[in-house]
Amino acid sequence: MAGAVAAGRRRRGASSSTPSPAPSRPGARGRRLSFDRVSLMVVFLGLPFAFYVVMVLYPFTQATYYSVTAWTGFSPEQPFVGLDNYVRLAGDAQFLNSLGNSLTLLVVVPAVTLVLSFALACVLTFGGSTAGAVRGLRGTAFYRVVSFFPYVVPAIVIGIIWSQVYNPSNGLLNGLLVGVGLDGFTDFAWLGQASTAMAATIAVIVWAFVGFYMVLFVAAIQNIDPELFEAARLDGAGRVRTALSIALPGIAGSVRTAYVYMGILALDAFVYMQALNPTGGPESSTLVVTQQVFTTAFAQGQFGIACAMGVVLAVVTLVFVGLVFGVARLLGVRGGARA
Repeated sequence: MAGAVAAGRRRRGASSSTPSPAPSRPGARGRRLSFDRVSLMVVFLGLPFAFYVVMVLYPFTQATYYSVTAWTGFSPEQPFVGLDNYVRLAGDAQFLNSLGNSLTLLVVVPAVTLVLSFALACVLTFGGSTAGAVRGLRGTAFYRVVSFFPYVVPAIVIGIIWSQVYNPSNGLLNGLLVGVGLDGFTDFAWLGQASTAMAATIAVIVWAFVGFYMVLFVAAIQNIDPELFEAARLDGAGRVRTALSIALPGIAGSVRTAYVYMGILALDAFVYMQALNPTGGPESSTLVVTQQVFTTAFAQGQFGIACAMGVVLAVVTLVFVGLVFGVARLLGVRGGARA
């Protein structure tokens, strides 16, 4: 028995002294290039990147090249003129005016749209009765469907509809205002006066997108822990305080993304402006860069200068996006909420 125990000890000792193979690192097997891994990279990484290069980077590079030429758009000759087109734009009062109008849209449209959307979203999510559980306004689903409706209507149709609403002779808006006793708006040309044309146009764009971003913010607010709203109510916080202290920080990421999208749309806005003010409005008060690009390229046959305008607009867009993300980073906005 003692011999067997000793033999067992010797075997265990021998086995313990034998160096064990090095443990394989976790994930090492998964990093091998298998057919599934390669096909996954090609489909989900390679094809989107190739599409991005062909459809985004190449056209932008091509437009940048055309912007330093005097290309007419319909001739094989593309005389190189360097930065002359950009120098010419810097002294073009019409272009600077259109750039100022585009910047006005960039500042006003996202701010007004998102503030209204956020206010309506708060009303629909926790703006209901103060008795019982925290809830939104009665009939929330109906309001969400109705407010979302303008977003599904094509932009050109919205422009045509509102051009008739603003019609000074028989438009709906003047009819309503005169009907409530405001006789001064009889035959008032909302789109025909420089003082009101831009404001009337901005109202149309805001009307078209308030519902969409309200639905977006409603979904984001519903992802916030309901106990936070209950605790705020117990602490005596009103609806405005709850909106600013709980809802807004909780959906800061969604607000940032919405602001970027609305800003890019405001810098474009070609369809709305062309439908409501095809000639740029009275005294060019609503002329934007995209309209001037279109006119310069296809009406005047100056594709080189039109491409230079497009490059300037692209740079403004990139600067805007960078500022939004930079400010959000400074404020600690990460993901869907503020950190």
